[in-house]
Amino acid sequence: MSDAAQPTAAEVRAAAEAIKAALDHHLEAVERRTGDDDPAVYDAFNALAAAAEFYDELLYDRYDEVTPFEIPGAEDSLPPYAGPEEPNALSVLIRRDYAVVEPPRLLAQAQRIADLDPDDRADGSAAVVGSSVHAALGVLFGEYEPDEIASRHTEFGLEEGDSTLWVTAAEELPEAGEWLGAPFDEADPQLVVCRFDVSAVFDEDESDEEPVGLVVDSS
Repeated sequence: MSDAAQPTAAEVRAAAEAIKAALDHHLEAVERRTGDDDPAVYDAFNALAAAAEFYDELLYDRYDEVTPFEIPGAEDSLPPYAGPEEPNALSVLIRRDYAVVEPPRLLAQAQRIADLDPDDRADGSAAVVGSSVHAALGVLFGEYEPDEIASRHTEFGLEEGDSTLWVTAAEELPEAGEWLGAPFDEADPQLVVCRFDVSAVFDEDESDEEPVGLVVDSS
């Protein structure tokens, strides 16, 4: 941005004051909330997010500085909750991304697991993973629960990427087996009780630093 187009110091200060006002308004809405899905709280949240984003943009344009806040974009925000007040059932939707950063480590760990648990071959020998990452992943995820893999990912030659967890409410459990072919296709954002997102954000100018970023959205 050119010097002529930069915001003035007064404009940045005004944006900061707008955040303070939005914070007060959000707190007042929360204190007066009439329920978990109070639209006044939802509107105050969106106004605060917009004010913070605007201030962050002006702060960067004027001073080349940023705030320590990560504001969810409109596409990441959840609509007001429209599910049952007292859910009789719930679904937990989880996605975790991993990069395979050390294939030899992954292959070695998978082969160790296979050696400890021989399959039903006639000679009693163990399966051979060989150099197939595809086979190694099948062995790894067949042996361990996803939460254990998440806690031990480095040991398996994996690197964590973004992750998200949605807890959705329902009146009753669906029929057994009916959603297994497409588990996430029918996720309704209006039935989300709470949502937790973790995202690794890298600063291109500080690529040697640890990734940061945590967004928690709870309706």
